[in-house]
Amino acid sequence: MDFALIPPAGGSFWFIPAWIVYTLIPVVGITSFLYIIVMRLKPMVLAAPDRSWREFLGETPQRIYQVLKIWLLQYRHPRYMSAGVMHILLFSGFLLLGLRSTELMFVGIKSGFHFLGPDGFIGAFYNIVRAYAATWVLAVALFAIYRRVVTKPARYAVPAKYGKDHTAEAVFVLCLISTLVLAEGLFEGSLVAAQKQQGMEAHTLAPLTLAWIFQHMLAAASKGVLQSVHSAAYFVHDVTFFFFLCFLPFGKHFHVVTSVFNVGLMRIRRGNVKPVQYGVSDAQLDDLDSFGVKKLEDFTWRHILHFYSCVDCGRCSDNCPANAAGRPLSPRFISIKGRNLVFAKYPVWGAPKVNGDAPMIGTTYEEDEIWSCTTCGACEQECPVGIEYIDKIVDMRRGMVDEGMVPQSLQKPLKALEKRGNPWGKMEKKRAEWTKALAENGIAVKELNGGDQAEVLYFVDSITSFDDRMQAIGQATAKLIHATGTDFGILGKAEKDSGHEVRRFGEEMLFQDLKNENSDNIKETGASKIVVSDPHTYNALKNDYEGLPPVEHISQFLLQHVKKGTLQLKASGNGNGEKIYTYHDPCYLGRHSGVYEDPRQLLDAIPGLKRVDMLRCRDRSFCCGGGGLMLFYEPEEEQRMGVLRVKMAEEAGANVIVTACPFCLVNMEDAIKVAGLEGKMEAIDLAELVAAHTDA
Repeated sequence: MDFALIPPAGGSFWFIPAWIVYTLIPVVGITSFLYIIVMRLKPMVLAAPDRSWREFLGETPQRIYQVLKIWLLQYRHPRYMSAGVMHILLFSGFLLLGLRSTELMFVGIKSGFHFLGPDGFIGAFYNIVRAYAATWVLAVALFAIYRRVVTKPARYAVPAKYGKDHTAEAVFVLCLISTLVLAEGLFEGSLVAAQKQQGMEAHTLAPLTLAWIFQHMLAAASKGVLQSVHSAAYFVHDVTFFFFLCFLPFGKHFHVVTSVFNVGLMRIRRGNVKPVQYGVSDAQLDDLDSFGVKKLEDFTWRHILHFYSCVDCGRCSDNCPANAAGRPLSPRFISIKGRNLVFAKYPVWGAPKVNGDAPMIGTTYEEDEIWSCTTCGACEQECPVGIEYIDKIVDMRRGMVDEGMVPQSLQKPLKALEKRGNPWGKMEKKRAEWTKALAENGIAVKELNGGDQAEVLYFVDSITSFDDRMQAIGQATAKLIHATGTDFGILGKAEKDSGHEVRRFGEEMLFQDLKNENSDNIKETGASKIVVSDPHTYNALKNDYEGLPPVEHISQFLLQHVKKGTLQLKASGNGNGEKIYTYHDPCYLGRHSGVYEDPRQLLDAIPGLKRVDMLRCRDRSFCCGGGGLMLFYEPEEEQRMGVLRVKMAEEAGANVIVTACPFCLVNMEDAIKVAGLEGKMEAIDLAELVAAHTDA
């Protein structure tokens, strides 16, 4: 075979044949990479168990779909349009160039090696596509360097308390990527230039690609120069490729390797939290010596994989309401600090750099940091590689509760829940007092705690039962259910708090007690359906309990009856034309349960009602900050989340905020006062608004 230039495999390094060197480089590179991966797998092997592989395999179709949608098609990336498009171009370019990079590895061992014959249609088509891919990868890499160094998007910034900035690593990796595509372009361009100089049949290069540009730049160069460029470019590409491969597991770019596995193993079901320990039933919890996460190995192996997979893009923290309010929490650094701890405790070589027995709380993570999370799920919704935070937060809270590290402001409501079944500590017999006002208007609400049964059970939960303002939600809900002609009742004094926030605040055993008592009492009612007005209750009964009848939020229940015609809505004539409504998506009705349209359709069914959406709505809704026990927690913060949310409603042009959650209503009404918008803005619950537009 005639060659215009000596191919890499045909050259030599002084007296050593080049093919030997180019065989050793991948052998050393791949061996080193495998060793590094084995060391990175060590903490995963020592970590706590996760779900069984049988469970994962039982969801194979859904997991394949997730990999195709979120990993391959980069579905979540365009939510940040400019950065998303850049990442998609880099990612697709990497996939297209992967075959060529692997092919080049063998070119140094066997001259003229090709996976795809360049003369065939498939080979020729691939060569054109990957040539343009190399060109756009270089352009995107250079622009990304400009963004990192010059424009510096705020979400990439690293506060001093979290350590050093990661810009240097990002720029270094972008330079490695640029080096790879430039070297490949020079390697191919110099060869074609030599072929044309010598009148040989030359491979046609796609115009305006890197190789095409280099071919024209080198057209007048001597054969010696072309040979030097050709050989040097190949050597640089080979060494850079394997250096890059081995560098990836030492920082945030490990996600290049792990993200496909992380996405493939991410949660299918939302709303629930992991059990205290996989493989241990609720009945066996008393036998455990320790609860929750106290040291690194208490995390599950999949959580360690999350740490490895963090892209450090800052999207999670950019959407975290706790971070926006100035609380000491930034989800991004939950992952980064976790990864740093893994690297320090299980280094690839050398002795551990941290005390292996030191507790994580107080060293890696701070108490206030973990208690600041509202479990709203915004971080998980935004993460482009499917990292989960709520399970880790809950597990660390379980560990702190087990060690008696409970914030002072939470101790009283937790004790009240244990003693009275509600965080206010009020007498059980007062749970149904809100129904007395209804009885005076001829609506009798049955209490299903003495053998009575009903078709539908309205599970009221604690805040609606005991808070004077929120009792109006219970009354409106009962009126509306009654107006549909549905046979319904409540548990009354037999009802306990659903325990939704109790579980998410780490008090697992108390949650189990509440769940077991509620479950028994619910089943005795014989109800075929449960209706709730509180999204936290909805999520608890649907995702934390087992064996109950189907659960519906009041918005779903009412919309069904509006569509069937069993509930008629009318214009109230109270100045609807002067009011502009906006609907606030509660976290546990929206992101965690996927109920976005039912409340909006219900509002739109009210004649004459004008509605606008806030900029942050649906799966990007902003948490009010008041879920469950968060009403009792006293966090360190610069601004209330509710105030931030009320201002978003004002910016949308609304003067009425409609909620579908009693906790949201508490926070919105309070935030309106704090923001100085009394008389300009008001908040109302969805059930209250609908009841005002019916004859109920």
